[in-house]
Amino acid sequence: MGTNILDNETKNKIGFVTFIIEEFATSYKMNRQEAYRYLKTYGGIDYIFECWWALHIDNPFWAVRDIYKVCRNNGGYR
Repeated sequence: MGTNILDNETKNKIGFVTFIIEEFATSYKMNRQEAYRYLKTYGGIDYIFECWWALHIDNPFWAVRDIYKVCRNNGGYR
């Protein structure tokens, strides 16, 4: 049996995505599943994966606001 070892960048990306979804959920009074569905529907997840490196060095408050703006521009209503 082979072991799957994730490289550090992948681990960091997974950790950040998990963290920022939770932050988004808390900021907009959603549970994690609702936040994930909202982000998936309105382009936030794609934005997070495309821009995670820049987002993760920003203050979480501003990162969540940037993600919200992307979703809002794609029809999100929260």
